[in-house]
Amino acid sequence: MSYKVLTINPGSTSTKIALYGEQGELWNQTLRHPAEEIAHFGRIAEQFEWRLSLILEAMEARGESLSELSAVVGRGGLTKPVMGGTYEVTTALLDELRTTPMEHASNLGAPLADAIARKAGVKAYIVDPPTVDELQPTARVSGVKALPRISVFHALNQKAVARRYAAEVGKPYEELNLVVAHMGGGVSVGAHRKGCVIDVNNALDGEGPIAPERAGSLPAGSLVELCFSGKYTKAEVKKMLCGKGGVVDLLGTNSMIEVRERAAAGDEEASLVLEAMCYSIAKNIGAMAAALDGKVDAVILTGGLAYSEVITDKIAHRISFIAPIEIYPGEDEMLALAESGLAVLRGEREAKIYE
Repeated sequence: MSYKVLTINPGSTSTKIALYGEQGELWNQTLRHPAEEIAHFGRIAEQFEWRLSLILEAMEARGESLSELSAVVGRGGLTKPVMGGTYEVTTALLDELRTTPMEHASNLGAPLADAIARKAGVKAYIVDPPTVDELQPTARVSGVKALPRISVFHALNQKAVARRYAAEVGKPYEELNLVVAHMGGGVSVGAHRKGCVIDVNNALDGEGPIAPERAGSLPAGSLVELCFSGKYTKAEVKKMLCGKGGVVDLLGTNSMIEVRERAAAGDEEASLVLEAMCYSIAKNIGAMAAALDGKVDAVILTGGLAYSEVITDKIAHRISFIAPIEIYPGEDEMLALAESGLAVLRGEREAKIYE
């Protein structure tokens, strides 16, 4: 049987859609959302009808019939903590995403997929949302009882590249120990033990390595003093951690291309920050290797920053003793969504029911 799967990935200023068949991608399109149009809406949830109409218009313009779809797969949002996997969109999932106080465009992935799937008479799914939580008990413990560690990371891409590597070496993902570092505007480094991410930094809050837009883990005492200095609001401090921290704060830009060019031209400050970011990523990779008791089959570098040989070489120089290093540049989330949907349709993977 020939399957067609529509994938939907809502972002803050765009909605990416793509159609996949048995042989791969048939087409993809990015629907851009200018800031002035987004500004008309209060909460992200209010954008649902508007984005839905844009998707349907785009499909109609391409002559695509909803009746030909076999499934619709949307990006997972900020749900309650769940195990990794492909989840069928249920009323419980939709209700939670409509009422969650955590504002993120990915929260529209399931509602949009569900609406189109209903029109097509097929099922809707989400895959490995950012809230995938497979932490081992010891990884949850922090030094303050009221502040347990939580799992929020680039689960979709981390799991996808881990499975891709497993397929390439001819072994099940569930039999491998991997350290996966997703490196983009934020950086998450996960310890994958036989199919479960048993430890990972909370990339949403800026924990972990220094990143283009994340501060990384900070000196706790100094952070407390800063919070109570009276100079900053709670919102301003949170932005320092995520959004305006990291390379943005240190060098005034989130463009690592610019940073590399400045460093190559002799800018000593840019060179130091570039080295420090790579150093902090390498340290976190080392920590996750320790979480795996040093038994690591491979270290995988992925995300947008993995396109830079300067960055991957600096990291590899420090971690090559741990395990072989594999590089999967970019974050092909649309393909990851489609592959999971097709795996369910073929009976290769069982969809979980979100409750």
